[in-house]
Amino acid sequence: MKFFNNIFEGKKVLVTGHTGFKGSWLTLWLTQLGAKVTGYSKDVPSSPSLFEEAKLASLIDDYREDVRDLQQLTDLVCSLKPDFVFHLAAQPIVSYSYTNPTETFESNVMGTVNILEALRVSNHECTAIVITSDKCYDNVEWVWGYKETDAMGGKDIYSGSKGAAELVFKSYFHSFFNNEKSNVRLASARAGNVIGGGDWALDRIVPDCMRAWDKGNKVEIRCPDATRPWQHVLEPLSGYLHLAWRLHEDKSLHGESFNFGPDSKVNHTVLMLLKDLSKYWNFSDSSKAFEVTDHKPFHEAGLLKLNCDKALFFLKWIPVLDYEDVAEFTSTWYYKFYKESTDVSKLTAAQIQAYQEKAISKRLPWAIV
Repeated sequence: MKFFNNIFEGKKVLVTGHTGFKGSWLTLWLTQLGAKVTGYSKDVPSSPSLFEEAKLASLIDDYREDVRDLQQLTDLVCSLKPDFVFHLAAQPIVSYSYTNPTETFESNVMGTVNILEALRVSNHECTAIVITSDKCYDNVEWVWGYKETDAMGGKDIYSGSKGAAELVFKSYFHSFFNNEKSNVRLASARAGNVIGGGDWALDRIVPDCMRAWDKGNKVEIRCPDATRPWQHVLEPLSGYLHLAWRLHEDKSLHGESFNFGPDSKVNHTVLMLLKDLSKYWNFSDSSKAFEVTDHKPFHEAGLLKLNCDKALFFLKWIPVLDYEDVAEFTSTWYYKFYKESTDVSKLTAAQIQAYQEKAISKRLPWAIV
């Protein structure tokens, strides 16, 4: 089988934030694609963690350094000279940003400065994808999806830090990389509302559910009517990999930003998602799985979705899974982990394989047999 035109086979790929939820899925997928992966993260962010449960350290070069340390990061980039960089390292939790705003800005803004500065200093031939979040947009609660040209920013610290990271990307591109002397090609990618097996972060609805259900407890939900375009973690990752492949071959994409997400018409409430997830945990009555609380400790958007027409037009990228697949992939992963003690590496690899097979059946351009 041939995925992403076999562009990653034998290539040196640096993944910052490789021990996180998305970073772990990306790291495993890249190793399956034949890449020589180097990971750069300050620590493992949760216990349990997908990174440790899947024994990913044995598959890659595993560096435990802080993305806020410019010298360490620059030394690694200059010595490794990676062919591809995926920058995911960040402080990813909204609730944490309220109690640790300085760390959030340092990690999310200066971390982005540092990876771009390291690439500027190294200036070797490299294709780099800077990953931020759908929270980078100034959310005014309108009903249509945000486009790549919409205003950056947000009312909360986390959103502000992601909007600022995008401004850093833009200013570095125009100041240093948008000329013939630069050997680096850059793009930024934005996605959100990502769920899937192996996420154990605090104050996220799906991990909260799975921890509670494993112990036979109800989970409290704060905003049952909040609407989100839920997507499985493999969807934006296929977008990042697809973008890296195309950017490597097409210089016209240099400096561009892309949204990755489900069709903007496909939105479901938190309440609907939990009902669908609970089916795979054999709840005969979903009221036994969760209860609504009025406690709202921090601001949460009622509606936020992306317009992904640009990815469709320029990359021919579309999602692989429908909503029912997303719920099944996510909930069965946790059920097999908690109740059947399934080997995590094999379980995760099997879902990547199933995802790829669905992409082949849809004849998507990145999944050519």
